[in-house]
Amino acid sequence: MTAQNDPRTIAFTDAQGAEKTLADFGDGVILVVNVASKCGLTPQYEQLEALQRSYGDRGLQIVGFPCNQFMGQEPGSVEEILDYCATTWGVSFPIADKVRVNGSHAAPLYKALKKTKDHAGLAGPVAWNFEKFVILPSGDVERFRPKTTPDDPAIVELIEKNLPR
Repeated sequence: MTAQNDPRTIAFTDAQGAEKTLADFGDGVILVVNVASKCGLTPQYEQLEALQRSYGDRGLQIVGFPCNQFMGQEPGSVEEILDYCATTWGVSFPIADKVRVNGSHAAPLYKALKKTKDHAGLAGPVAWNFEKFVILPSGDVERFRPKTTPDDPAIVELIEKNLPR
């Protein structure tokens, strides 16, 4: 996705019910990820939090979007999800309201993000929980599929390259 379609301007609802855009989190690197509490990939929360702690002071902002579309692996209320994330994984980054990422009722942010091709050249539906979209200060977007861990060298290098020193 190119900067002219910058997803930073698309509204979504945060966990407290307020309307936000990604621009509200500054002009650094933003990592958007659809999360689930009962998924085999849920331990990625630990790596996401480590990234936030390592690079947050330089302008990285991770935003989690709970989604229950994949085998019902995020069944709880937003309050239950926030409690789980804080107590189990020590999550300090923002968690938004639950969203749909695929289908005709997908959140507008995800409708835009899904146009981004991954490194294999494939765009389209989110494959599973923990798919990652790295939004650069330029507005360009890089997409990483669920099994690519948050601490993968390609993601870390992309973050480091696009944050101030």
